[in-house]
Amino acid sequence: MRNLKNWMLFFVMVITSTSAFSQNKVKGTVIDGELNMSLPGATVLVKGTQNGVSTDANGAFTLTVNSDKGEVVISFIGYQSKTVAFKVDANNVANVGNVVLNPDENMLADIVIMGVADVAKDRKTPVAVSTIKAAEIQEKLGSQEFPEILNTTPSVYASKGGGGYGDSNINIRGFDQRNVAVLINGMPVNDMEGGAVYWSNWAGLSDVTSAMQVQRGLGSSKIAISSVGGTINVLTRTSDAREGGSISAGVGTGDYFKGLASYNTGVLENGLSASVLLGYTRGSGYVEGTGFEGYNYYLGLGYKSKDSRHNVQFTFTGAKQDHDQRSTSVSIENIQKWNGGKMNKRFNPDTGFYNGERFNFKSNYYNKPVMSINYDFNINETWTLGAVFYGSWGRGGGTGTIGGGPNGYRDFGPEVRDANGHMRFDDIAAWNRGETIADWNNTSNPLVDDPNNPGQQGHYVMAYDPKNKNRGGWARRSSINSHDWYGTVINLNAKVNENWTVDFGLDGRIYKGYHYQLLDNLLGADGYYVNNNKNNGGQHYIVSQTYEAKSTMNPWVNWNNREKVGYHNDGNVKWLGGFGQVEYSKDDLSVFVQGAISNQWMQRVDYFNYDRSTAQGAKDYKTDWESILGGSIKGGANYNINENHNVFVNSGYFSRQPFMNNGVYLNNTNTLNPNLTNEKVLGFEAGYGYRSHKLRANLNLYRTSWKDRVTRATSRFDTDEIGSNGKPLQVNGYATLVGVEQIHSGMEMDFIYYPVDRLTITGSFSWGDWKYASNVTGTFYNEETNEPIYNEPGQPESGFKTHTLYIDGAKVGGAPQLIANLGASYEIAKGLKIDANYRYNDNFYGSLDVDKANAKGKSGSMKLPAFNLWDAGVSYRMELGKEKQNALTMRFNVNNLFDTTYISSARTNIQATPESTTWKGVDVRNEVMLGAGRTWNFTMRFNF
Repeated sequence: MRNLKNWMLFFVMVITSTSAFSQNKVKGTVIDGELNMSLPGATVLVKGTQNGVSTDANGAFTLTVNSDKGEVVISFIGYQSKTVAFKVDANNVANVGNVVLNPDENMLADIVIMGVADVAKDRKTPVAVSTIKAAEIQEKLGSQEFPEILNTTPSVYASKGGGGYGDSNINIRGFDQRNVAVLINGMPVNDMEGGAVYWSNWAGLSDVTSAMQVQRGLGSSKIAISSVGGTINVLTRTSDAREGGSISAGVGTGDYFKGLASYNTGVLENGLSASVLLGYTRGSGYVEGTGFEGYNYYLGLGYKSKDSRHNVQFTFTGAKQDHDQRSTSVSIENIQKWNGGKMNKRFNPDTGFYNGERFNFKSNYYNKPVMSINYDFNINETWTLGAVFYGSWGRGGGTGTIGGGPNGYRDFGPEVRDANGHMRFDDIAAWNRGETIADWNNTSNPLVDDPNNPGQQGHYVMAYDPKNKNRGGWARRSSINSHDWYGTVINLNAKVNENWTVDFGLDGRIYKGYHYQLLDNLLGADGYYVNNNKNNGGQHYIVSQTYEAKSTMNPWVNWNNREKVGYHNDGNVKWLGGFGQVEYSKDDLSVFVQGAISNQWMQRVDYFNYDRSTAQGAKDYKTDWESILGGSIKGGANYNINENHNVFVNSGYFSRQPFMNNGVYLNNTNTLNPNLTNEKVLGFEAGYGYRSHKLRANLNLYRTSWKDRVTRATSRFDTDEIGSNGKPLQVNGYATLVGVEQIHSGMEMDFIYYPVDRLTITGSFSWGDWKYASNVTGTFYNEETNEPIYNEPGQPESGFKTHTLYIDGAKVGGAPQLIANLGASYEIAKGLKIDANYRYNDNFYGSLDVDKANAKGKSGSMKLPAFNLWDAGVSYRMELGKEKQNALTMRFNVNNLFDTTYISSARTNIQATPESTTWKGVDVRNEVMLGAGRTWNFTMRFNF
């Protein structure tokens, strides 16, 4: 046996002889100062070099070094880094013993690269970054949406959207979440057709997150991703976490309840490990009629070889959820009219009662699990391979109306709402089944008289028929947005020497999206006319089959054979990219240069809009694969002036492919964009950091130019029909804008200050100047029919509604351009802590209203009122057990402590005049969303 071991040792020495010349070793163990236990996964680096290792499951490390003495820097996500001197003894070994890392209350500390995830290191990676670890997420998130935990970081604005469960939005440096890259353990999750991130699909993500990092600007990710505004890196728990578990329960506003249980085996003697988490959430919602129910799950299995060269992690995680929504913006005057003159923050115009029970036109249901296998292989002391192979299967969609509406009314109009502003579902159902409604012009749904559908004679059906408003009505439909997605990211890292590191790899993805509409509830009618499917010999037909709009635990269920209405199309995307990075680090200087190239192939298949019985239709229903090449190059440098001061700069250029939806293919058809060109993003950034025992601070300046952008803007337009109020009925319309240019520049600052023992003060300030930099031309289309809107309603001879949009200089809306935060935390006694945070938002503009930008001097941007919010909380942690190895934690949060009423977004931009009726300076005809008022939550957690 001894001879065999000797031969194995000789073989290893031969293999690694090209890269390992020294036998000096530095050994030690890293301890978690908060839990007084070993800290696996901490990074140990020889100071000023790339030479480093990670601690094993017991917190131990052994690092080969070339010198006899020096210093190592030890760091971990959310902990204060520590520099430790070493000197080898006669046996060529330096044992630094136990090194204790204490939590960094600022959460802006050094972090470790895990697998293929690219996360920044403090005072080394030259990007603007903020990091939040699991402890703060568990403590302060409560019943808030996951992105809202980032609201105290510079240039970040997260809101609840319409207020439904998981309907939140996040905006970084003025760019919405379609242009913010979201990565989970290095895997991209932005929708491959339109770039969107639906947080309701990730409802359980906060429970499995070990750390979340926001890199503002171009970021440090090596793969070609859509990080125009920034990158959100989410690192989830792994099965090799320390042995133990937790049980928690929380309650809050709106009948909120959340229960959670988890357990980790830790790494067993045979190298295997397992982790499991199960959670359940439900509530009636802060906004009326937004009830929800969700289940989240996580399973992790791992194997780590005894020599720590091989580490395999299998994870399967997801969240099944169903929730009702508020998605219709309502004018301020109607909010006040329907709520006794008050600005009711809980008001929901999409809800009401049907047959005596709560009912909502707008809801969402989805289950999107992700399965991944992460593999790390330390080939030798020079080469390391990191790879992730993943699959994601999304099943679900959202509900809404389908049909022309009773008497031709639209679902956003006041005619279909009662005195309290709620939908008149019982009247809608009565109209659908042929009953006359007096205040709807004494109209009713007529009986079927159609020789093409003899089986439906004498029945009541609905349709969208602009030529016959009596053949209208509404059913509730489901818009299915399912997908199958497979991908891999592979990274090969070479530590050439103590100063130079090289990375290169590939990023491959295959995606298929399934899009169609199903009937969910006929609301009293017998069926629905389908008159837009050109694959039925030009004849309409009637669909009566309904399918319940509920999520399923089976992520591989096939709904594609169900009877469809409205539309039916597939989106196919293939992606292949390569990337490389060279990094130099010596003493106080670190420099990196990255390059990435990617090719996307996009194809659209439309089963409704093209008659496949004809030669032309058989050709046109499926597009050719459109191949588009894109890429990026970026670089930066950080210089540590001394132990207190550092400065950095970075710059980068993206050539980004347009999104498939309304970028490559226009107007929800197979029409290829004739002006197809890549979007160009050019960014510059400079920063300064200060670190001392009492104060940590950062200052950043940035400028991002975004040219040749393709985007979709919406508005409402008059029709040739007159409503019961004597005004023209309106229709939702949109325009695809090509060649849009935006320039975003600004300044950011954040700090943490420890003035006295047990008191921590935090703050941030961000100022931006975000504006459009070009005029563009748009042609407007009816959102329901995709048909052009005419200059004169109902008169085709007047021509399509096409005009120049004078948006040059207009402010970009969607987020405040001035945000200030100030917070404090004080430990009253051991384990008992109170904290509060103040947030001020100003220079806030509504969404661009393209119909209001039809003349010079009319930019379509409207400034919204400034607002401030207070949050507060108290927590208590009690250590239990003989060795204090267990802990009971209680946390009480109050968000929007003073119940401030504010506008969180605006759909329209009606500028106030001296004659206008206003609310806080805003014309009351504007359609807005109100932010959530005061909410509370209480959580109790037991860790063992």
